[in-house]
Amino acid sequence: MTTTTRAEQPLPDSAPTPESDGPGKRQIAWIFVGVMLTMLLAALDQTIVSTALPTIVGELNGLEHLSWVVTAYMLASTIGMPIYGKAGDLFGRKGVFQFAIVVFLLGSVLCGIAQDMTQLIIFRAIQGIGGGGLMIGAQAIIAEVVSARERGKYMGFMGGVFGLASVGGPLLGGLFTDQLDWRWIFYINLPLGAAALVVTAVVLKLPRRSGPRPKLDYLGTVLLAAASAGIVLVTSWGGGEYEWGDPVILALIAGVVVAAVLFVVAERFASEPIIPLRLFRDRDFVLTALIGITVGVGMFSTVSYLPTFFQMVNGASATESGLMALPMVAGMLSATISTGRIISATGRYKVWPIAGTGIMMVGLLLLSRMDADSSYLYNAFGMLVFGAGVGMVMQNLVLIVQNTAPKRDLGTATSANNYFRQIGASFGISIFGTLFVTRLNDQMADAPAQLAGLRLQGGEAGLSSLTPEMLRALPSEARDFIVHAFAGALPPIFLFALPVAFIGFVLSFFLVEKPLSTAVGDAPERPAEERDPVAAEA
Repeated sequence: MTTTTRAEQPLPDSAPTPESDGPGKRQIAWIFVGVMLTMLLAALDQTIVSTALPTIVGELNGLEHLSWVVTAYMLASTIGMPIYGKAGDLFGRKGVFQFAIVVFLLGSVLCGIAQDMTQLIIFRAIQGIGGGGLMIGAQAIIAEVVSARERGKYMGFMGGVFGLASVGGPLLGGLFTDQLDWRWIFYINLPLGAAALVVTAVVLKLPRRSGPRPKLDYLGTVLLAAASAGIVLVTSWGGGEYEWGDPVILALIAGVVVAAVLFVVAERFASEPIIPLRLFRDRDFVLTALIGITVGVGMFSTVSYLPTFFQMVNGASATESGLMALPMVAGMLSATISTGRIISATGRYKVWPIAGTGIMMVGLLLLSRMDADSSYLYNAFGMLVFGAGVGMVMQNLVLIVQNTAPKRDLGTATSANNYFRQIGASFGISIFGTLFVTRLNDQMADAPAQLAGLRLQGGEAGLSSLTPEMLRALPSEARDFIVHAFAGALPPIFLFALPVAFIGFVLSFFLVEKPLSTAVGDAPERPAEERDPVAAEA
């Protein structure tokens, strides 16, 4: 007589998971290898292209479309996040996760064989469609096989992937472009993705969803996609390709507002809303979303502009600038891993978002004091502190959401948290870019005669086309002036992130610390008063 394990038996969505059951440590280890590979793929592809872009646009003759190579991926992945989260809740995570891997690998192959910029932009969007599901699937799958109490240790390593990718991406992009060919920044995904696909296919055993086929929220999906696209385009174009007061930007903002309002209305009547409004009745869900936005603004704006400082002020190459940012990675890795282990040992987590956002503020203050004469030791210390602060917050917010969310909304809540952080990142990169350009033009107002008329204006010759190589070729007087202009314009913009980090710091105090579940699998449904005691009292 044959027997069937629990992992192979169909389970209705409402069936609770026994605390004593679950995959063994060896199986979890292999599952973790698979999801870490996919997270690394998704995180790297947001950063690896940056250092190769000048070579890519030169070979494909598409300088005017340069920004779209990045925007297409970000747009598609941002839109896809909540869709993947909901699909995993409705249809089961394994199949949805494997679908995302296949789409990502297909997009990678197509990007590698692209023959012009139009093809590359389209293929980057396909890659982004898959990339949005990799991150969400990985986090939700770990939530299925590891209890919330033990999940902190795993979340720590997963959070470190972001830090590793933020520096490793530009570094690998530069190495592949210089030593091989820019197309290898896409081909490298194939062996890693294939390994992740095999591992998840063999060792990942999750309960299958049963019951009637759910009715999909097509209207909500379209409206959310429209609002997300508008936000990404506004933050990508505003202050760059278009002035903030340009009719195109104003029309996009109006479209975002209309789509957002219609989305809320649609979700009230949808049988299976893509982001259920009931989640927003949970205080911790709302707080982690808002804190995630502040972390996204601070982290991605800092990571995006530090390489510019190192290359234009310190004279580093693209590869060297990646290596110079390693202290930030060290801070993030040490903080995420150590706090994850402490959370698993103690079951207490509220202190870390508070401490993390506070330490982020200290790091931003230190980074804002960098200048042309500051030592690398000082710069490294500032990055180390800032990275440690981010590491204490980012993945622990996901853990809080997963511990709070009801079983049926686990993937949706996870994806929503990532979605809001991504929106924060888009705003941060755009707003800080505008501030940097404004400050740099102010610094250039007193330029010497040979630099007269040189301004950072899109579409005109001047600082907008200045590369580190061109800077090094300028006469010493002109070079020194531009170096000090960059040094005076860039670091102070980190001060503008301080109020944003302070908001996250204050919000962290209002989190309600709840016992971490010891159940393996989706968190069981809990009464409203247990999920949010404050809301119940109200």
